[in-house]
Amino acid sequence: MTLHGWLQIILFLLVIAALTKPLGIYLHRVFEGEAPPLRSSLGRCERWLLRCCGLRQAPAQSWKEYTASLLLFSLLGVVVTYLIQRLQHVLPLNPQKLPPPTQDLAFNTAVSFTTNTNWQSYGGETTMSYLTQMAGLAWHNFTSAAAGLGVALALARGLVRRPGDKAQGLGNFWVDVIRSIVYVLLPISVIFTLVLVSQGVIQNFSPYLHVSTVEGAAQVIPMGPVASQEVIKELGTNGGGFFNANSAHPFENPTPLINFIEMVLILCIPAALTYTFGRMTGNQKQGWAIFVAMLVLLLAGITTAYTSESHPSAALGGLPLAHGPGNLEGKEARLGVANSVLFAAVTTGTSCGAVNSMHDSFNPMAGMVPLVNIELSEVVFGGVGAGLYGMLIFVLLSVFIAGLMVGRTPEYLGKKIEGKEMKLAMLYVLIFPLFVLGFAAWAAVAPYGTSSLSNGGPHGLSEILYAFSSTAGNNGSAFAGLNANTPWWNVTLGLTMLFGRFFMIVPVMAIAGMMRDKQPVPAGPGTFPTHGLMFAGLLVAVILIVGALTFFPALSLGPVAEHYVARAGKVF
Repeated sequence: MTLHGWLQIILFLLVIAALTKPLGIYLHRVFEGEAPPLRSSLGRCERWLLRCCGLRQAPAQSWKEYTASLLLFSLLGVVVTYLIQRLQHVLPLNPQKLPPPTQDLAFNTAVSFTTNTNWQSYGGETTMSYLTQMAGLAWHNFTSAAAGLGVALALARGLVRRPGDKAQGLGNFWVDVIRSIVYVLLPISVIFTLVLVSQGVIQNFSPYLHVSTVEGAAQVIPMGPVASQEVIKELGTNGGGFFNANSAHPFENPTPLINFIEMVLILCIPAALTYTFGRMTGNQKQGWAIFVAMLVLLLAGITTAYTSESHPSAALGGLPLAHGPGNLEGKEARLGVANSVLFAAVTTGTSCGAVNSMHDSFNPMAGMVPLVNIELSEVVFGGVGAGLYGMLIFVLLSVFIAGLMVGRTPEYLGKKIEGKEMKLAMLYVLIFPLFVLGFAAWAAVAPYGTSSLSNGGPHGLSEILYAFSSTAGNNGSAFAGLNANTPWWNVTLGLTMLFGRFFMIVPVMAIAGMMRDKQPVPAGPGTFPTHGLMFAGLLVAVILIVGALTFFPALSLGPVAEHYVARAGKVF
């Protein structure tokens, strides 16, 4: 570890903290204000889109109506994206005349981008045409992020609104999606696309370049509309790369400045939503308590990963190399260890999944950090919307535990938390490990699962565990040592993405509906405060305990075992 590396990490966290309040206020104005900003320009676009959808008067929806709208919209997205891929060989903007992906790969990719996962079993520059990248994948980068933001807003409204309020229901899904795109995602994407282009990220429709190297070897250099997809893949915590190397590719991430901007784009909306939630509750400390809990978990991951990666890898430690910079295997030398581990912690703390280094090459304990971040159920700031609603489920769980400790019916924001809400909250918590551990156990013993591994022993288990954790957590990053482009892997990972997204959204929306209809009760002497550091500490403890009890045995057989095996001088 170096002072320079820590200064970069601290600067990044300060920038995120500085953006949280102004962006949080803006989001509150967009979704909860009487008049959204820029009504004469962006408002006109919003009104036109609402008219196109037949929503001149957008009625408030119940939780069932809101959920049904989201599911139908997502189903349509899967079908359209699947068809675009399968027909890309006859559609325009395919300068390399790339053939269509196989049926199982097209299914996996359509599901992946619809669920905001952006898991990629393919090389983008060798598989997808320009039209597929833009009309299929980049389009989902906007809509899937907007859908997640809508669910978070619906849950927040269910917690803070009261029967008899002027604002009825949980909002309207179509209005939330359109406002997310028109007022938030699209304007920021346009501005930062120009910034990325100015710094060297490519944006064109040129055919691939065929050049000769200095040695005279033929080389193909991919081209394409990269900058426009790069911004929204980070801002919407999507993560799907235009190129197979993702954000390690110099056409996607050419300079340290762009690397820094991309990390800020990943984290800014999830962080700002905590402030937005505080405003919605009428007590800003409620939002800051959640922000602190998320920040503590993120800092713990960054510190662990940076400490581990500051040492050479076990495979190279005995060689006569300069080990001072730490483990540079699988990293871009222009970015270094500090920026690599920070990017890894940020992209897996959220549900982004973009990578600027190969997590497969991290030292075991550093490689465990991205894995643990995902397995904490996407609450270390989490994805756009998904982080807030995931954390609010753990807030309800923490309040319930605190209520049991003092022998009082638990309350949150003046509303009683009862048995039905807790059953749904536990369903949310249990769905994730059910599919991760179930499919991982299946893959670890089936020949069609293990045949895709490039490593054996604990590291091979980590690759399997990471794949299903990443897809169920809608993250999309990979350990990169697994060939997942086989029918069995494409189908099972596709199903895991669907279950991990929608089977967890349904109980969230049901809780929102139940809480919306509850009458608030006045705070009393036994009411547990949920706006201070004590509650933030309890929230962190509950998250870690639930994660440890669920995944510790699997982690012990994977990265923890690999760590001790490596210390004994053995490498798989």
